[in-house]
Amino acid sequence: MNATLTPELTTSDRCDRCGAQAYIRASLGDGLHLLFCAHHGREHLDKLRAQDDVAILDETHKLEQEETPAV
Repeated sequence: MNATLTPELTTSDRCDRCGAQAYIRASLGDGLHLLFCAHHGREHLDKLRAQDDVAILDETHKLEQEETPAV
């Protein structure tokens, strides 16, 4: 998908399951968007990726960047 159509997730985006910060968005073909924290995203990603009409935005790499201590 085009980056302009799928903007990055922000700190305001929250997991639909638990309310933690979302790092994964699954956009279904019918226009529904599901947001997941890293934990719940990992739990559901395999099933979502198996679907034909689901676009996944996975920003869990940002967690590694956040954990790197500043020098």
